[in-house]
Amino acid sequence: MPILHFRSVERRRTARVALSMGLLVSCQTETGEKFSVRTRSLSVSGHGGMMALDAAMVAGQTFQLINENNQRKAECKVVSLRRGRDGKTNVAFEFVDPQANFWNMFFPAVEVKPPRRAVPSRISVCD
Repeated sequence: MPILHFRSVERRRTARVALSMGLLVSCQTETGEKFSVRTRSLSVSGHGGMMALDAAMVAGQTFQLINENNQRKAECKVVSLRRGRDGKTNVAFEFVDPQANFWNMFFPAVEVKPPRRAVPSRISVCD
C-alpha cells in the first residue's frame, strides 16, 4: 500500500510559478536602521512569493517590495526563512493586501484543473 507524503495535498491558495523578476526590498532592522537591497524572485504566486537575500530578516517582519518590471509597490510580511544552497537566505513572503496584482499575472486557484482538449478518435494519415 503506498504511503502519501504529508505535503501531497496542496495547501497554497493559488498556483506557484518559478519566475525570476527584479525586486527592490526596503525595510527596517530591529535596531531601527533602514536599508534597501536589490534581489530577484525565485517563485511567485497570487498571494506572495519567495526571494533570495543576503540581509537578515525575521519571520513576521514587514517590508516594502517594489517590482522593478512595473514599479508596483506592495507591503509584505515574512512567512518563513530557509538557508539556500548558495549561502543566501530564501525568504518566503505574503502580501498584506492579496488583491494587489503585484506580478501583473493571472493565477488560477489550485483546485482548478486545466481544460482538456478534444482529441479526435480517428487520425487520418496523408499518403
